[in-house]
Amino acid sequence: MAVDTERIPARPRRLGDRLAVLGERDFRRFFIGYTTSLLGSSMAPVAVAFAVLDGGGGGGGTGTDVGGVMAARILPVVLVLLAGGVIADRFGSRRLMLGADLLRGVVQALFAGLLAAGHAPIRAMVALVAVWGIGEGLFMPAFGAIVPDLVRREDLLADGNTLLGLSRSVSAVAGPAVAGLVTEARGPAAVLLIDAVTYGVGALALAGLRLPDRPGVGGGDSMLRELRAGWSEFTARPWLWITTAQMGLFNLLVWAPFLVLGPLTAQRELGGARAWGLVMGVYGAGAVLGGLLMLGRSPGRPLAVATVAGLGWALPSAALGAGAPLVWLVAGALVAGVGSAVCGTLFSTTVQHWIPAELLGRMTAFGSLGSFVLGPLGLAAAGPLAARLGTGRVLLLGAVWHVVAGVVVLGVPAVRNRRWEEGPDN
Repeated sequence: MAVDTERIPARPRRLGDRLAVLGERDFRRFFIGYTTSLLGSSMAPVAVAFAVLDGGGGGGGTGTDVGGVMAARILPVVLVLLAGGVIADRFGSRRLMLGADLLRGVVQALFAGLLAAGHAPIRAMVALVAVWGIGEGLFMPAFGAIVPDLVRREDLLADGNTLLGLSRSVSAVAGPAVAGLVTEARGPAAVLLIDAVTYGVGALALAGLRLPDRPGVGGGDSMLRELRAGWSEFTARPWLWITTAQMGLFNLLVWAPFLVLGPLTAQRELGGARAWGLVMGVYGAGAVLGGLLMLGRSPGRPLAVATVAGLGWALPSAALGAGAPLVWLVAGALVAGVGSAVCGTLFSTTVQHWIPAELLGRMTAFGSLGSFVLGPLGLAAAGPLAARLGTGRVLLLGAVWHVVAGVVVLGVPAVRNRRWEEGPDN
């Protein structure tokens, strides 16, 4: 498919032009519903954690219980991602996302009801969050595949991804804060009921979309055969599997140790939870700033720019590992937050721009799985490694690896030289 390069902006535009994507009916409807449900989703983990610690109303929950319940949510996400990609490509993203929202809404409503009645044992919570995780794992690949159908104009695709990224960044900052206030005032059941309602809003938005019909792929092929075909397509694109491998190793070696060892270091050396809250809050603010900076901008070599922007993630780990004062850690978190928004927006847009529509669900699923599957291992290994090698050394090694990996990835022609005008892969 030829791409009209005249429609892809090379320079920043006026604010009204940058928000023109909201003039697209389907995108606007989806954006409102998605932002609403995302706010509820970002509130729920706080409520679940306190519900577990309260033992479902009976008291006696422990930190181990919290970890077990959280793991019960994450594991199903990983397990169903690939199935979600096949289903999205075969039956359409909207249907799958609508079903996932309804499933998650019912789960949260049931969870809230059990908590309100004081009958939510740990085993019931584990079962509920596991079903919640299944819904999330089905939603993720479908979400990556639906955006090009919501934004009909090619020149507005990057702005659409930027606004959706902004929603995630703002929700990540606002959701936990609101959840803390509501949980303190009304209890965790109220938060989960709010989350259930927001999933309903998301489902209503999806139900009202008027998207183009796309023929299902695969015909009578089995799901396994479709997965194999998708894997062949994924590995045939060096720019895609190389950047996915880089992100997977980043989560293993950099981000997971930072999330585990950061609070520990803050408690010992930087003044406690308030300092760590400041770091993560500034990181979220940086992501919002990065999203605002990306509106109306489409660099000619998006993968190269995304890779350079992602190098900012090394800064907070380096500052923490080197024992730098809090101000330098906060500054590094700000740069990392900006870079995360720029990198995320550009990478999502390039995938949607260059991958044929009938493959998007599976390509998104393989990319998400490759990016996140090693994260739990990194979370589990960070503490033991720090005890053996030292916290500072683990963090510094991760930062150095990230910079070296970024330089290596930039040296790959398929990443460095890929331009918008090359058009979708065939």
